[in-house]
Amino acid sequence: MYKALDHFDVDHRLLYVRNIFIFSLLFLIVGLVYFQLIKADEYVNLASNNRLRMIRLLSPRGNIYDAGGVPLAVNVRTFDIKAYPMDLRNDDDFERTSGLFARHGIPMTSGDLRESVEKQYVAPYRAISVARNLTLAQVSDLVMDPAFSRILFPSPVWKRIYPAGALAAHVIGYVGEITRDELEDQRDLYYQAGDIIGKNGIESMYEENLRGVVGEQVVEVDSRGRRLRNVNYNDPQKGNDINLTLDLAAQREALRLMEGRRGAIIAMDVDDGSVKVFLSSPTYDPNPLTWGISNKEWNALLSDKDRPMMNRAIGGAYPPGSTFKVVTATGILEEKVATTKSTIFCPGNFKLGPQTFRCWKRSGHGTEDMVGALRDSCDVYFYQMSVKLGVDKLIEWGHDFGVGERTGIDIPGESSGNIAGRDWKRSRFGESWYQGDTVNYAIGQGFLLMTPMQLARVYSAFANGGRLVVPRFNADKKPEWRDVRASKTNMDIIRRGIRDVVARGTGRVAGSFGVEVAGKTGTAQNSHGNDHAWFVGYAPANKPKYVAVALIEGGGSGSSVAGPLVAQMLAYLLQHGG
Repeated sequence: MYKALDHFDVDHRLLYVRNIFIFSLLFLIVGLVYFQLIKADEYVNLASNNRLRMIRLLSPRGNIYDAGGVPLAVNVRTFDIKAYPMDLRNDDDFERTSGLFARHGIPMTSGDLRESVEKQYVAPYRAISVARNLTLAQVSDLVMDPAFSRILFPSPVWKRIYPAGALAAHVIGYVGEITRDELEDQRDLYYQAGDIIGKNGIESMYEENLRGVVGEQVVEVDSRGRRLRNVNYNDPQKGNDINLTLDLAAQREALRLMEGRRGAIIAMDVDDGSVKVFLSSPTYDPNPLTWGISNKEWNALLSDKDRPMMNRAIGGAYPPGSTFKVVTATGILEEKVATTKSTIFCPGNFKLGPQTFRCWKRSGHGTEDMVGALRDSCDVYFYQMSVKLGVDKLIEWGHDFGVGERTGIDIPGESSGNIAGRDWKRSRFGESWYQGDTVNYAIGQGFLLMTPMQLARVYSAFANGGRLVVPRFNADKKPEWRDVRASKTNMDIIRRGIRDVVARGTGRVAGSFGVEVAGKTGTAQNSHGNDHAWFVGYAPANKPKYVAVALIEGGGSGSSVAGPLVAQMLAYLLQHGG
C-alpha cells in the first residue's frame, strides 16, 4: 500500500513538473513570436537609432536657360553646419553653439537656434541645419576653433543664384525655404522643414521638374556620436534643366525702353505663342530673396509704392481702352449689324437718352465706315453700333477671344480680368444693365478689365489668321491654340483697319522705326490718376511674326507714349530675334 502511494505521488509530481515545463516553453515561444516577428521592425529601428545617423542630401536644382542658352538660374556650392537634434538637448548646448557662431560673425541667439531645431525636427537621428549659406572660408574658420563641438559638422549644399538679376525676375521667380502652410499642403511627402521650394514664376510652375531627387547618407556612430563607418549612401539626382523661349537680349532692350516707367512690355511669336519678351516694370532682384532677407527688408519691398513685386504683365487688370475695338468690330461684322459699306456720321458726340457720350476728337470725324473708324479710333461709330449689337453679343464675342479668362501661360499669378455683364452688375451693385454700360464696353471702358497678356493673345489671333494661342515660356512645351469663330473675310477687314492705324491714323508714330506695323492705340481712363497708355501691334504687317504690347500706367496718350515702345520692340526682334 505504501509503495503504491509513493508511486502515485511521484507520478503526480512528474506531471506537475511537465506542465510547468510545457507552459514555460509555450510562454517562450509566444514571446519569441511577439518580439521576433510582430515587433521585429520596431525593435530593429530602436536599436539602429542608437547607432545610426541619417543625413538628408538635397539635390541641385535643374538650371534655367533663355532661348540662346544664357543661364538665368544656376546653382553654387555653399555649406551648412549640421547637427542631430538628440545632441542638442539642453540650454548649455544651445548657448555654447550660439556663442561659437557669434564669435565668427554668424548672428544667432540661443533662442533662434532652439526655434530652428524645433522647426526642422523630424526624428532625433536625422541631421538638421543650424547655420546656413556659409562660405568655405567661414567653415574653415569655424572648424579650426577649439570650441567647435563634436556634435557639429559641415555639409556641402547647393544654393540658387540668378545671373540676370532683376532682368527676368517676373519670369523666373525665386526659391525660398518652405513654409509651414506649404508643408501641410504637400501631397507627395517629398519636403521637410528647411527645404527649398520654388516660390514664383518658372521656379514654382515647374517645381517638380526642377527639384531633382533627394539623396541620403546613413552613417554608424559610437556611443559618443563619433562616426565609425558609412552604412549606406544614395546620391542625390540633379533636377531637369529647362530651356525658355525668352530672349534675354530683347528683354534687356525692353528694360531700357521702360526705364523710369510703370507698366509692362510683352512680345511673343504669333504662331506658336512662345514668349520672347516679358517685362513688368519696375522689377526687383530675386537673389536677396533666395539667400534670405530680414522681415524689415521684406515689408519694405511689399510696401513700395511702385509695387515692384507685382507682375503687371499677367496680374494687372486694366481697362483696355480703344485696343478693345477690334473685338467690338468683330461682333458688329459677324452679327451683321454693319458691313464695310455701312457708315455713320460723327459730330464729336453721341446722345443716348439724357446722357451724352463724347468722341476723343471733340470736333468729330465726319462720315466713317468700319475701316475708317478703326483707323481714326472713332468712338461715336462704336457707340452707335454697340447699341444695335447689344451687350450679350458683345460679351459673347469677347469670350470667343479669351476676354475674361486666363490665357494659360505657364507661370502662376495670372488674373482673368473682367468682362462681367447683366447678372454680375445686378449681384455686385443691385442694378440693371443700361445701354450706357454697353456703350462704355464698346470702347474698352466701364467694368471691362484686361491684362496685357490677354491683349497680346487677341491681336495674335488677327495676325495668324484666327488661332487663339496659349502663351508659353517652356520651349519644350507643345504649342496649343483654339480657333476663333470669326470669318476670314471679316478678320481681313479688321486687319486692314489696324494696318491703316499706323499707316495714316492715330498710331502714325509707331511707323517711324523702320518696320511696317499694324496695331491699335488705346488711352484708358484711370480713376487713380492720369490715363493709362496702350499700344498693341504686330509686324511685319503683311506677314506677321511677332505681336507686342506696351502698357504705361498713367502714361497718357497711347499713340505718342506706348506706340513707339512697341514699334522699337518689334523692330529689335525682327532684326536680332533668334
